[in-house]
Amino acid sequence: MSEVSPRARTGPSAWLRRLYEWTVSWAERPGGAWALFWIAFAESSVFPVPPDVLLLALSVGAPRRALFFALVCSVGSVLGGMFGYALGYGAWQSVKGFFIPYVFSQEAFDRVAALYEQNAFWAILTAAFTPIPYKVFTVAAGVCEVSFWTLVVASAVGRPARFFLVGGAIYLLGPQVKGWIEKYFDWLAWGVLVLGVAGFVALKYLR
Repeated sequence: MSEVSPRARTGPSAWLRRLYEWTVSWAERPGGAWALFWIAFAESSVFPVPPDVLLLALSVGAPRRALFFALVCSVGSVLGGMFGYALGYGAWQSVKGFFIPYVFSQEAFDRVAALYEQNAFWAILTAAFTPIPYKVFTVAAGVCEVSFWTLVVASAVGRPARFFLVGGAIYLLGPQVKGWIEKYFDWLAWGVLVLGVAGFVALKYLR
């Protein structure tokens, strides 16, 4: 890995830089895939950091395994979405005080519930593929009693499409992407954060 400048280590995105370096160090260890699986699982209901960061770092560390990492991320995320659905469906009254406002806002939840009255499948598919916060959709699907199989099918299409897009690009381009990512990592880190915030903002404008 290329040497990181002192300035890069002290900027606002320094914690993401450390996360990147830590995850790359796991790329050749069995535990790296498990870490990716559980982060993807948790992010589908409660965890705030998108699994894309871990997927990107692990894939760059081992480009030949990028498609495998994309598969692990996809499976973990879809299973996590099913878990989020179960929480919303069977335990909402018990966990509501944690999810609102610590995981997402009441406004975001109400907006998703309104979207479900229009077309639940397309709403979930859009959230599964884009930066729109998927966790809101999985939990709200359970609360609103959206068909479980609607959630599963939409997630099984959207999540792999998103993660294999990342993994496939790295698999095809390999080492040259690794050098580019390390050079511009701080910009990418800010991009991930901005997209995460923009996803919540986008909920206000979906129809």
